[in-house]
This record gives sequence, structure tokens and C-alpha cells, in this order.
Amino acid sequence: MDASDGGEGRGAALTIRAAAVRLGAYRWVEQRLFELTGAWAGAPGLGDAARVHLFEASAQHAWHAQLWADRLPVLAGVDPERLTRPVGGWAPALLAALEPGEVPEPSPGAKEARGLRFVAGLAVEVLPRLVGSYRGFERRLVPVTDGPSIRALTLVLRDVEVEQAAAVQLLGGLEGSAAAEAWAHALGDRMVHHHGDLFPWPEADSAW
Repeated sequence: MDASDGGEGRGAALTIRAAAVRLGAYRWVEQRLFELTGAWAGAPGLGDAARVHLFEASAQHAWHAQLWADRLPVLAGVDPERLTRPVGGWAPALLAALEPGEVPEPSPGAKEARGLRFVAGLAVEVLPRLVGSYRGFERRLVPVTDGPSIRALTLVLRDVEVEQAAAVQLLGGLEGSAAAEAWAHALGDRMVHHHGDLFPWPEADSAW
């Protein structure tokens, strides 16, 4: 299944359990993005424009995580905190690889910095896939029953799309961006090869 979670048109409505799984996974990924963007905003070697971008993104992701936490349904015998977890291996593996301590130093003489590699990872791998997954989720929501989630998703999706566009624009003005983007694409290819897609959504009767 690709990041868009299906083809064009509206899919079947989600069960409460299936929606809870997705909301918990989105809360988890937004929390991780809050942590990562905040950590990189304070890392050495970034210009002022990149720092401001990442500080603003970090605050947005923290708010997104809270929006999804507020939408988690109350299920009998299920702790809402236990729902906050990734689905599948792709997202945790990719985001772990983008930790400040994990992104390798470029080879001697290379023009891209480690921080630029992180921005490129967001712009060309993480955020496009997250937008695709949110779009798929949007097609499964029903206005009559999912009004609060639709309103939250509208806000979150707008923010993520704006963040992605800003990251792409930022990369366009920095030396070494092409090399950083190539590194990010190679990282994404490795992750998909070993772990599958970003959100391999389970069926409602699975162990998830």
C-alpha cells in the first residue's frame, strides 16, 4: 500500500478501533517530529533561516500531537497512551535515522552540512509521505460522524503542506542542497526496502 492509502475517491468508513489506531499513530509521528525538529534547531552548523524554520515546525508538530491526543476515542479496556505508537517499521526507522547523532558527517570537501541533510530528509521523504497518508485518512472520514477529526485534519494537513513547501524553498537557496536531497532519497529508498511503507495500515481485526 502506498503512502496515499488507496486510490482516488472516498474509501469505506473506519471503525472506531481502526480510527483509534490511526489517530494514535499520527500522534506518535507528530511527537517524534516535534522532538526531531526541536533538536536540530539547536544543533550547530545551521544558518539562521533554517533554525527559525525548524523552531516554528517544532511548535506546530507539538500542537498537532495534542490535537490527535484530543481526538483519541475512549475504548473499554484500552489506555489511550497505549494507542500512541507507530504502525509498522518504516516511520520509526526513518525518524531514528534522522536523529542528530545518527546523520553521518558528509565526506571531506562536500558542500552539504549534516543539518541540511536533515532538512532535506523532511522535505523530500518524511513530509511528502505524511501528507499522502493524511490524504488517505481524509478519504476515510465521514462528515456526519467524524466532524471533529475532519476539522483537526484540515488544520494539520494545511500546516504540514506549508512546512514542506517552506523546507523545499529553503533548500533551493542553500549551497549543497542537491547533494543533501540525494542523500535523503537514498535513505528513504533503504528504509522502504527494509521496512515497507510509512503506514502499512492493519485490518480492523488484526493484532493492532
